[in-house]
Amino acid sequence: MNYSYADYVSLFKALADQTRLKIVDLLSSGEMCACQLLDNFNITQPTLSYHMKILCDSGLVKGRPEGQWMYYSNNNEVIETISVYLSEIGFNQNKCKSKQVDSCCVRCN
Repeated sequence: MNYSYADYVSLFKALADQTRLKIVDLLSSGEMCACQLLDNFNITQPTLSYHMKILCDSGLVKGRPEGQWMYYSNNNEVIETISVYLSEIGFNQNKCKSKQVDSCCVRCN
């Protein structure tokens, strides 16, 4: 998928919360049920659901129902996309994302 700046903003906004960042970190070890995630926080189930909705809506996390529980896992393709984006803008000045999205900045001309 070709991401725009707006797409990246949505992803970074989803990660710009301590609880959601910790959830993504916990899920890096594999799929977890909501009850397992909840055990790692001092929050209510509705609060966890709120955070999971944001993460799922952004595409960072995938959820699947099984019985009465939801099981969540990281969407590794999206996380890889973020990783590539950050490495390109951080370490490769010849790959200014503006060249691919909008008119380029003065620095790149």
